[in-house]
Amino acid sequence: MAYTHVIVEVSERLVGTITLNRPDELNTFNSLLAGELASALWAMDADPAVRVVVIKGAGKAFCAGIDINELADKSAMEYRQWIEHMEQPLLAIARMRKPVIAQVHGVAVANGMGLVAAADLAIAAGNTKMGLTAINVGLNCVGPVIPVARCVGRKKALELLLFGDLIKAPEAQAMGLLNRVVEKEALEAETKTWAESLAKKSPLAIQIAKKGFYASEDLPYERQFDLMNEAFARLCTTQDAKEGVQAFFEKRNPRWQER
Repeated sequence: MAYTHVIVEVSERLVGTITLNRPDELNTFNSLLAGELASALWAMDADPAVRVVVIKGAGKAFCAGIDINELADKSAMEYRQWIEHMEQPLLAIARMRKPVIAQVHGVAVANGMGLVAAADLAIAAGNTKMGLTAINVGLNCVGPVIPVARCVGRKKALELLLFGDLIKAPEAQAMGLLNRVVEKEALEAETKTWAESLAKKSPLAIQIAKKGFYASEDLPYERQFDLMNEAFARLCTTQDAKEGVQAFFEKRNPRWQER
């Protein structure tokens, strides 16, 4: 598929990269970018040559939210359909089988911050700033705050939502929004190394782990164990599980069956 606002690449080491490509607009979401990003994510999920997906932004920002040039002259129903379309990539990540890493630099605000929070993992340059900033122009980020709240908890999420302040990368990491913070110059290389390391793991084990994690997230405590134990039991019957244990005992690298 040909894209206008995203660039899609697949490396020989099983890492797929999706670059948001509206640098002059700080990679803000318009309807086309939102649709293309969702389509690219699903295409990566179906591609046997991809085990791990990285999302990053072209130019000086990761993503500055939603393009407000599309905001005017809609009915309430049209606004509902429009915002749901903008949020499709955030939902797609949780539904995908494969892990998604956000590679963040510059600013990641509003829907951009939601995209970082929705990603399974996130690594950022030390100069990154993040925030749910829509409140500052009389709007709000009630969609992006959903994945943000799952990372930081209710009180901090409400503070971010209602005040719209920017936070720096170290604070975002302390809150649980980022896994790693690295020097700006090292971001590309560090992300590549991290993604390629993850791609070496059993793809089947990772996919079952991710699916189980999201499926169990809102269940009662005891029911979470039931679901996860069922997932573990199914994994143990697979060839990858048997191969991984055998390779451990034989002190060799495993040969995974599922790409």
